[in-house]
Amino acid sequence: MSRGGHLIDLSPFRASPAFARLWIGSTLSGLGGQLTIMAVMLHMYDLTDSTFAVAMIAVAGLVPMVLAGIYGGMLADAFDRRKVALIAATVTFASTLLLAILAWGHLESVWSLYVLSIVNSAANSVVQATRSAMVPRLLPRELLPSAAALQGITVGIMVMAGPALAGVLVATTDYAWTYTIDVILMLSLFLGLWTLPSMKPEGETVRPGLESLRDGLAFLKRASNIRLQFIMDIIAMTFGQPLALFPAIGAVLLGGGALTAGALTASIAAGAFVSSLFSGRVGAYRWHGRGIARSVQLYGVMIAVFALALVLAAVGVGAPERVDAEHANIAMIAAACLALAAAGAADNVSAIYRSTMLQAAVPDAMRGRLQGIFIVVVAGGPRVGALYAGTLATLTTLWFPPLLGGFVIVGLVGWLAARSPRFRHYDALDPQP
Repeated sequence: MSRGGHLIDLSPFRASPAFARLWIGSTLSGLGGQLTIMAVMLHMYDLTDSTFAVAMIAVAGLVPMVLAGIYGGMLADAFDRRKVALIAATVTFASTLLLAILAWGHLESVWSLYVLSIVNSAANSVVQATRSAMVPRLLPRELLPSAAALQGITVGIMVMAGPALAGVLVATTDYAWTYTIDVILMLSLFLGLWTLPSMKPEGETVRPGLESLRDGLAFLKRASNIRLQFIMDIIAMTFGQPLALFPAIGAVLLGGGALTAGALTASIAAGAFVSSLFSGRVGAYRWHGRGIARSVQLYGVMIAVFALALVLAAVGVGAPERVDAEHANIAMIAAACLALAAAGAADNVSAIYRSTMLQAAVPDAMRGRLQGIFIVVVAGGPRVGALYAGTLATLTTLWFPPLLGGFVIVGLVGWLAARSPRFRHYDALDPQP
């Protein structure tokens, strides 16, 4: 367990130079990836003027991403994890490069954005699953909470700077430049992966296929603590992920257009970044199950507060005479950003405990497959959430999905935690899946 003051523990960097290089490469490439994610969303909205079409970017990639994450986890448990990650990163790089080429040639279309986004997200899920399975081999167990907090810094940097930079670049240049910068930044990921040692799984390995998948699912069935943290995260991301609404919120409700959409997304990351900076005591807390449940419930509360800011904007509080891309409701944008920052902080604390539990309680021979499922949950939940938010907003109004979702999160997670004493008493000093 991490020790010391309130500030983040940097011991993982000193303990493992390989981890430090991997962290730097992942952070820079993740920054570019988030830049492209926001640019594709804005690009789709420009082409279609449809929030539903924006939401469908995430939904269309869900099944390929799920399959890639699961199969990537099986690959990570059967072969050298370094090689698996390098191959998947090459596919991610190629899809991003093609996005840039199409944009420079003015050949982009709705279908090209969909297809390349699907390829990109599927390959990236393999990279993430494999990379996460490597971390416990690079660091001792007591430093895993600190490594998870450093991942919060990564998320904070890439999501806070990426969408905001995308908004500025789209508003001042064009989409081609935005995608090209991602291509350049992603080169750093290859450096971080290339310099790692060979990392074959420890223990008995099973070739990718139905038997490997059955073994992983059988383990998850026995691992009630891991299974419940997955369920809680799915609930939070399904009912409390308003990202797909941000382009429309910036265009018609809060004003400010792409800049507002970027600011709202960056606020979530800012909260994660700040909470990681002051995570020294977070890693020292032993009862990770309770920490997950309480953090997810707080996340739900803050998503509901965000929705209330949208309600106030809808009834005209703080609004200028006209709300559009050039005229913004500054007061309600600030209120919405503060609520989202608090939500991001709560989600990051939950992520620290979830990641540590998964890496500490799962044996190495099973870690790739469980990390694959974990990536599917983390990345798949928001895509289901995009469908929920986009569909419900189309049928009702922009503020209703996050308002309803916040209450659903608090109620469901509280009910699940009350029914699961083993999860509430999970002790990080004696990690049991």
